[in-house]
Amino acid sequence: MNIKAVAKRANVSTATVSRTMNGSATVSPRTAERVRKAIEALNFYPNTNARALGSGRSNLYGLIISDVTNPFFPEVVKAFEDIAIQHGKEVLIANTNYDTERIEHCVTRMLQRKVDGLAIMTSERYDRLVDVFTRRNIPIVLLDAGTPSPGISYVHIDYAAGIALAMDHLIDLGHRSIAFLAGPQHLGSARARRRAFTEKAAKHKLAVPPHMIQEGDHRVEGGHDAMQRILATGQHPTAVLASNDLTAIGAIRAIAAAGLSVPDDISVIGCDDIQLSGYIMPPLTTINLPRAEIANAAFRALLHTNKPDTSKPNTGITHTIHPTLVLRKSTAPAQKTASRKPTLKKSTQKKKTT
Repeated sequence: MNIKAVAKRANVSTATVSRTMNGSATVSPRTAERVRKAIEALNFYPNTNARALGSGRSNLYGLIISDVTNPFFPEVVKAFEDIAIQHGKEVLIANTNYDTERIEHCVTRMLQRKVDGLAIMTSERYDRLVDVFTRRNIPIVLLDAGTPSPGISYVHIDYAAGIALAMDHLIDLGHRSIAFLAGPQHLGSARARRRAFTEKAAKHKLAVPPHMIQEGDHRVEGGHDAMQRILATGQHPTAVLASNDLTAIGAIRAIAAAGLSVPDDISVIGCDDIQLSGYIMPPLTTINLPRAEIANAAFRALLHTNKPDTSKPNTGITHTIHPTLVLRKSTAPAQKTASRKPTLKKSTQKKKTT
C-alpha cells in the first residue's frame, strides 16, 4: 500500500495527503478528516524516515527530563504527549538522571532523529548544548528564566512566590522555628527555592540556625536523611519546608521514627503536589506546580517558534507558571507548650568509651 492509493481513495492529490500527514494548516479540516479515514481504511503506515528526508521535517519533538522515577516528571511527559498527539506530532523522550555526561547522549539522540524542536524540562543548565541547537535553527524551550531570542523560549516557574505562600501559611499558624530541606545545589531550581526561603525568613526576622537547613537529593531517602540530621541535634523545629514532595515524604518518615507526630509536633510542607502527596498519612500540604500547564506551555512555545520552512525560527516566548498552595493535614498551629524531644535510635546514642 502506498500514498497514491490513499490519495485515490480520498479523492485528493498525493501532495494533499503529504500535507495532511505533515500537519499542514493549509489543508481544510474536512479534507484532512477524509484523508485520515482513507489512511485508516487502507491500514497505511507511512515511512516517517522517508517523510523526513522528503520534507526536511520529522514531526518529532524531543523532551528531556531529569528523573523518570520522580512522579513530577512522568506527569509532565504525559501532558506533553497528549497535546503532541492532538497536533499530529511524535515525542522522543530522554532522562538525564541529573547526570551532566548523560545529557550529551540525550542530545546526540535528538540530533540523529532530526527533531523539529526540543523541550529541556530540567533544572540543569546546558548552555553549550543549547548553542548546538540554535546554530542548527532547531527551536528549544527551557525550564528557566531568560530573555527570549530567535528559536529560544522559556517556561519560568515562580518558585519564590510558591515558597512565600508556604512560609506565610506557617507564620500565620504561629511557627517561628522553621527548618528547610534543600535540594541539590547544582540545580538552579533548588538554589532558587533555598534562596526564597532564606529571604522570606530574614524578612520576618526568623532565626534559622545553620543546622536547620540541610541538603537532600530530591528523593525520599535524601529527605529522610536530611531530617534525621536535624533531629540528631536534639532541637527540632516546629515546622519543616521541603524543596519537593519526595523530600517531604522522607522527612515525615524520619519524624515518625523519632517518636514525633506530624503535624502535632512538626508541621511539614512539600513542593510539586505530585499525586502521591494527597494519599500519604497525613495528606501533605504542598506547593502546587501545575504539570499540565508546564507541558502545554512548552509545546505551544515550540509550535510558535517552529516555522513551516527551514529558515530561522521565530523569536521565542516566555510563559510564567504561578504556583498555588494546597492545604491538607500535614500542617497545624505551632504548639504553645514545649515540644517533645525526639527519641533517638540506639545506634545514635553510643556512649564514649574511656
